[in-house]
Amino acid sequence: MSKTAIYPGTFDPITFGHIDVIKKSLKLFDKVVVAVSDGENKNYLFDVEERIEIVKNALFKDLNMNRKKIIIISFKSLTTTLCKKYKSNIILRGLRAVSDFEYEFQLAGMNRKLNDKIETIFLMSDVENQIISSKFVKEIIKLKGDIKKFTTKTTIKALKNKYE
Repeated sequence: MSKTAIYPGTFDPITFGHIDVIKKSLKLFDKVVVAVSDGENKNYLFDVEERIEIVKNALFKDLNMNRKKIIIISFKSLTTTLCKKYKSNIILRGLRAVSDFEYEFQLAGMNRKLNDKIETIFLMSDVENQIISSKFVKEIIKLKGDIKKFTTKTTIKALKNKYE
C-alpha cells in the first residue's frame, strides 16, 4: 500500500524552504500532495491558480522533480477533509524556527481533535533555508532586491512580473 502525505500551505510564493520540505518528504512517502490553500482569510499576492502554476513550474520545470510522486492541488476545506479524500493520515508541516512551533503545535492539536487517526509530521528545511519566508521574499523583490538564493527562476520571473 502506498503512503501519501498532505503538505498544505499558502505557497505565496513557494520558496527553497518549502522545496526542502517536499524533497525530504519524498524520501519518506510514496506521494506528496502539495495542497495550495484557497482560504479567504489571507491577503494573497497571487491568486490560487497562479500559485498552483508557480509551484508546478518551480518543481517540474526548474527542478525537474518526479511528477508521478507529487500532486499539486488547491483546497478550501479543512486539511483533515483533504486527508480523507486522498486516503492519507499524514499532514506535513515545515518548521523554520522556534517561533513557528507554538502555532504549528496548536494546529496539529486541533487537527488531531478533528481526526485522531491523523498524525502531523514536522520537517525542518536545511539550515541555509530556515530563514526564508514568502513574506520576506515578496518584500525583497518589491524593493528590487536579489532573491535568487531564496526561490527558483520561474518563481522569480512571476514575482518580477507582478511587481512591474
